[in-house]
Amino acid sequence: MTTTLGLREITPANFDAAIGLRVRPDQEHLVAPVVKSLAEAYVYGPTAWPRLIVDGDVPVGFLMAFLDLDWSGDGTDIRSGLWRLNIAAGEQGRGCGRFAVESVAAEIRRRGGTRLTTTWHPGTGGPEGFYLGLGFRLTGETSGGQTVGELDVR
Repeated sequence: MTTTLGLREITPANFDAAIGLRVRPDQEHLVAPVVKSLAEAYVYGPTAWPRLIVDGDVPVGFLMAFLDLDWSGDGTDIRSGLWRLNIAAGEQGRGCGRFAVESVAAEIRRRGGTRLTTTWHPGTGGPEGFYLGLGFRLTGETSGGQTVGELDVR
């Protein structure tokens, strides 16, 4: 595992590097490109928390969390979690994804939260094993055809 991983806010200086990140071709149907995530961050404002994942100064991935999102649409189920995770094709398997999830968990805890929600495409080739291996549990819910998982971050 790399020990120089960090997060950076998206700025004009690293914007091109962020939108240039690509997952493996066989994963492109599983996660939206970074540029779509950044557009959604603009639209959703303070609910979105986009960050570039770097190894030293080298961009290796992108994450976007959602913080205090009205999951139900009626104010009865406010959640925080991982919205997007894009790890560059050549950087996978080095702990970058685990670092991303741990970073989102730390931000949720910092804000007083106790659970991290995420969704993923079910099926062969998807990231379910990754998330379950980190301790996520299936909630039995789906969202937009995706599986919903939760992680206790206390």
